[in-house]
Amino acid sequence: MKSLKRPLFVLALVLLAVGALASTATAQSERPKSPRGQAATQVGPAFEHWVTVDYGRPILRGRGGVFGSGEEYGKKVNAGAPVWRAGANQSTRFATEVALKFGDQTLPAGEYSLFIELASPTEWNLILSNWGAQQQFSRDDKENLWGAYGYTAEKDVVKVPMQVMNIDLSVDQLTFGFINGSAEGGALAVWWDNVMATAPFTL
Repeated sequence: MKSLKRPLFVLALVLLAVGALASTATAQSERPKSPRGQAATQVGPAFEHWVTVDYGRPILRGRGGVFGSGEEYGKKVNAGAPVWRAGANQSTRFATEVALKFGDQTLPAGEYSLFIELASPTEWNLILSNWGAQQQFSRDDKENLWGAYGYTAEKDVVKVPMQVMNIDLSVDQLTFGFINGSAEGGALAVWWDNVMATAPFTL
């Protein structure tokens, strides 16, 4: 009986190990290639108001010069849309609990879709729009967008120039952040490959 128990025990351990490996492989294969991310800051006299960006985070995966050059500038990341979704999959969303000013334009408190117009390597425009975001792609939904497909400008609330700069380091995964933060405001920053663009805002 003892001689039978030992092989069965070893077989059980082997099956458990194989099952664990298969489960890990399945989990990794189901992981999205552009996982969602969030950037957040707080503003206001007591830093009581949240400002957040929720976005898909594509990875370069060895691609260089992702924005292109010359007449092809921006076309690769736009992927056929009129503007860049500045993310992946679902539209990038910008939310603020308090009204903000970008330049001389006011953004009321609320949630917006965020796009970037890539006019040239030195001219980017931040767009905050009342277009809603589809949770899953649907050709029949004309009120909300998937990424930037179907974008038109009539729902723009804010459109302002961004400061664009080349950085010595290349960031592999698209990254939003807030820089130079204070109670009175700060700047929204987006960085991918070796390009960073910023747009300052105040309360």
